Amino acid sequence: MGVVVGRSWKFGDDVSTDHIAAGRLFYLRSDLPELAKHTLEDVRPEFASEAQLGDLVVGGENFGLGSSREHAPTVIKIVGVGAVLAKSFARIFYRNCINIGLPAIVCDTDRIDDGDKLELDLAAGQVRNLTKDEVIEFSPFPAVMALILSEGGLIEHVQKHNGLAI
Repeated sequence: MGVVVGRSWKFGDDVSTDHIAAGRLFYLRSDLPELAKHTLEDVRPEFASEAQLGDLVVGGENFGLGSSREHAPTVIKIVGVGAVLAKSFARIFYRNCINIGLPAIVCDTDRIDDGDKLELDLAAGQVRNLTKDEVIEFSPFPAVMALILSEGGLIEHVQKHNGLAI
């Protein structure tokens, strides 16, 4: 696991999986690149077209609540987001992020503003706000989760270890 540098895209509390991957677009579930073009469009219409590789989604409390829609973290990753930071996550969304290899970081996001340049060091457990010259600490991932993330997600992890998850 390394360092991710990107611009912050700030969202508030209670961003649901329906905000991320709208249910009205359910017919696109077999075409994830097309569905990704609509990621978070009901909250930030410009997000999917303007997000750049490594950018960071920053939420408040209860990010990813709602259904267990596994497409939600997947389309965030397809857009190129390097990680999702939030004060708290819905449990299933959090685990789905880890399972697809998208870091979900629990940390204090109050001092991060939209557009801040951030440097995320997963191993050190730090978010450096380069815009404000501040550091936010977070608890690094447990070893098994760090391994799953470093191998690209749970499927890749299991394939690499001949069907055995370690």
